[in-house]
This record gives sequence, C-alpha cells and structure tokens, in this order.
Amino acid sequence: MKVLIADDDPQILRALRITLAARGYDVTTAADGRAALDAAAATHPDLVVLDLGMPGLSGVEVIQALRGWTTVPILVVSGRTESWDKVEALDAGADDYVTKPFAADELLARLRALSRRLPAAATDEPVVTFGDVSVDLAARVVTRAGAPVRLTPTEWRLLEVLLRHPGRLVTRETLLTEVWGPQYTSDTGYLRLYLSQLRKKLEPEPSAPRHLVTESGMGYRFTP
Repeated sequence: MKVLIADDDPQILRALRITLAARGYDVTTAADGRAALDAAAATHPDLVVLDLGMPGLSGVEVIQALRGWTTVPILVVSGRTESWDKVEALDAGADDYVTKPFAADELLARLRALSRRLPAAATDEPVVTFGDVSVDLAARVVTRAGAPVRLTPTEWRLLEVLLRHPGRLVTRETLLTEVWGPQYTSDTGYLRLYLSQLRKKLEPEPSAPRHLVTESGMGYRFTP
C-alpha cells in the first residue's frame, strides 16, 4: 500500500518513513505543501499522512487541492490541539486527526482503519432516496437536487452504514466499530462531528434533521 507522508519536520518525516516502511508500506515523503501535491499527482497514494503547519501551502490548502481530484483517505498529524483546527481540517476533507506527540501504535491503527474504508469494487446495490437526495450505493455517488455532493471516505462509510439499516436504531458503538474499528468505541466525538458534517450536506435544515436523526444516549437512525 502506497503512503504519502508530508511534514516539514525532518525528524518526524524520517521516523514515520522508517516505521511505516518496516510495516510493509511503500512510502513517499514530502517536506512542504507544494511537494506534497506534486508527489500525490505522481504516485497516486492509497493513504496520505499530512501535517498542517507546512511552509508554502498549508496542510488545509493541500487537503482542499487533493479533494479537487481524489478521495484518498487523509490522516492529519499535527501539533495543533485546538478544536477549530481539527474542524477546519475535517471540513476541508480530512478523514481523521491525530495530535502530536503520538504513539506509533495509534498511528498504525488509524491507518489500518482508513485502509479498510478504501473503495471496493462496485456491485449491484440499491439507489436510496430521501428528500431531494439520491445515493447510489454501487457507484458511490451522492446527488442533491440533481447536483453532485462530495463526501469524504469517512462520511461515505458512515452514511452507508445508516442507509443499510433504514428505520432502525444503529447504536453509537456499532457505528464506531463499523467506521473506525473496535478500538474506537468510546470516541463519540467523532460521530457528533461527522454527523454534523453529513447533515450540513444532506439535510434541508441541519439543525432540525429529518433523515439522519439522533436517538439521545443511544445512537442514530436513518429515516427515509
């Protein structure tokens, strides 16, 4: 699996390259935002590990540029711990966020979780509609009022799990296990953040959702 690592700290870049290469990843590195975009265009990585505070183009600008042409999973690894930094990165299209310093085992676990959500071959699947939204589960295409809606791989996986259980309560633990893996069953903040993002993109009134409904203290329910 090809991984692009972009970070302006040479020690972190070297440590990540050695750690991931030892686990069998094909690693490409970049020391600034422009080099990261050039490397992504040249190598078409399966996963991207990205710092936010790089010279030239910032990490957020790199994410926005990548999302113009690829849905590759992006893991942000940053020393910025403020919630607005995380929200900005996730809004731009990142799939996960790890703060520095971090444990190598945690980083590897998050990469494994992201790799499990890489697009699989399309099979015959239904088209689900609700409101003015249409979701083609086979083509992995979402439209709203006929216009395409761009979802990150994480947003897509979360939506897919809910759509496959119409009208049924899906517990927080089930969603966290399905989307992030069994080691993240207590990270309910992820669910709140990503459900908020999906509602902004798909609900007519995100603050009063009709289709992606919260069941307080239990989980979420898709209501067609």
